Amino acid sequence: MKKIILIAVAVLFSVYSMAQTELAFPFQGGAPVMSTFFQDSLKVSPEIVSKKATGTAVFKFTADEKGTIKRIVIYYADDYILTAPIIEALKKSNHKWIIPDHEKSHDFVLPFSIGFTPPAVASKALEKHVYDFYTHRKPILSTNQVPMDNATLLPTVVINYDLGK
Repeated sequence: MKKIILIAVAVLFSVYSMAQTELAFPFQGGAPVMSTFFQDSLKVSPEIVSKKATGTAVFKFTADEKGTIKRIVIYYADDYILTAPIIEALKKSNHKWIIPDHEKSHDFVLPFSIGFTPPAVASKALEKHVYDFYTHRKPILSTNQVPMDNATLLPTVVINYDLGK
């Protein structure tokens, strides 16, 4: 009798304890659509192009049940000039986010990598511009602990721009 009760408890316990549930991708259309959306929506500023700026920026934002972005937080950015076009692109993504059914809002962490398409042969002037940007950049850093709560880390959005002539 004890064995039957023990087996029944074990079976019930195993039914109630589940591995992490699979979530649908939180952007309407999936990861490729999200990547394409941000590549099309993110307009690299002339200041970024003139400074030959490259780098990474990590954002945390909150979306509500309608997919509206309520709050945007910069966790890290290699330079402040990289953040403005990303914030504008995030604002354009309103109503495209899907959160789990049982939540009223959900946090997402979205990294961006911005760089230029390198020419076949790099000139000394280009090397100097890249070095100057790197040495004079003004990173945005977190100087205190950062609560993550139940944030979902999304895949990195890679943005490459042309240097132009």
